[in-house]
Amino acid sequence: MDARRHLGDDRLPSKARPKNPDMTESATSDSPGITKELATGKFTDKMLADMRALIGTELRTEASINNEYATRTAILRFCEGIGDGNPLWTCADYAEQSHYGTLVAPPSYIFACLGGVQVGWPGLGGFHCETTIKFFKPIRLGDKITCRVVFQGFDGPTADSNFGGRRIKDYILQQYINQNGEVVADFICSRMRFERTEMQKRAETRKLEVPHPWLDDELEAIEEAILAETPRGNQPRYWEDVQVGDEIDTITKGPLGLTDFIAFIAGGAAPIPRVSAHSVALHKYRKHPKWAFRDPKTHALEPVYSVHYNDYAARLQGAQIAYDVGIQRTSWGIHALTNWMGDTGEVREIFGQYRAHVFLGDVIRLGGRIDAKEVDADGNHLVRITTWAHNQRDQNVMPGTAVLALPTCAVGNAA
Repeated sequence: MDARRHLGDDRLPSKARPKNPDMTESATSDSPGITKELATGKFTDKMLADMRALIGTELRTEASINNEYATRTAILRFCEGIGDGNPLWTCADYAEQSHYGTLVAPPSYIFACLGGVQVGWPGLGGFHCETTIKFFKPIRLGDKITCRVVFQGFDGPTADSNFGGRRIKDYILQQYINQNGEVVADFICSRMRFERTEMQKRAETRKLEVPHPWLDDELEAIEEAILAETPRGNQPRYWEDVQVGDEIDTITKGPLGLTDFIAFIAGGAAPIPRVSAHSVALHKYRKHPKWAFRDPKTHALEPVYSVHYNDYAARLQGAQIAYDVGIQRTSWGIHALTNWMGDTGEVREIFGQYRAHVFLGDVIRLGGRIDAKEVDADGNHLVRITTWAHNQRDQNVMPGTAVLALPTCAVGNAA
């Protein structure tokens, strides 16, 4: 697919405006500087007008790029960071015997190239609330991936809610393109923006027992279930053998520890902008004070992103303790799909909503059910799946859907 012609959905103008030179607020003479609190902005008419003026703007990506090339070690580190040991991504000898003839990356590897870009909404809090992705090409060993990011607009603000007061939902298209100019994937990232003071006021209404008080026998059962998981591998799962109502294999993540969250970052995904240290970080924070806060316990400067590994920061965001990253959760869901479909299946589309925080100590079980089978106009044999991710509180923290292409007995291979 030609990257110049494929642009996502109707929100994107036929020709995106030039890249904005600086999509984040800079320190000014009236800037309050870095404090022990996360920034507490408010919705204003000016803010909303400024954001409407940005619709259609192509955003800079330099500060958020994590991997440009799909090297063996980059793919391996990402897979380790999401806990996916499928040999199709991690073992060259195995992958060379597959129909790809080489190592390939899991579909979620796009997040290791660029997880996201922040735009505007100075001082407001944000949660990734929804993901929509269409996949067009696999990422093969050695591919160079670039990303085009466009701010597509927003809905709201909504009226006051019990969850966190007024909020908006914005839309950013992230388009991943390989060295041949082919679109690999279109990812529409939607975030909920809210006033942190309102979210903090309502924190008590969402209070849970965290971390979860697991018993030893429960932990043993969880770990045995994880150890029993295995990808289908080189045994094709034929479209003819799948029936409506069948459920895919369940995979389990957790109990989630701090190292699980750090491994995701070390795998090259998520931080927006990239996590940095010492003088490099300090220069950034002085230029953009709302990117950081000072931890009152350690007195160190921490990025807003640390809500995902720093309990104090998470509480400032209106959560109880540190919680997962949206695209991390989506990567787990894709892991469940690829484990089930086998080497000759393809993930074509996914959609998911993030309905609740996944906290340190939580356990998530990811699965799905076949809702429909069809053959499209191009002869692809597809299955449509309702997907879920249940925590130990019986909450579905990521309801969604997926479309997979499976091999057919008549052809023998979908790829």
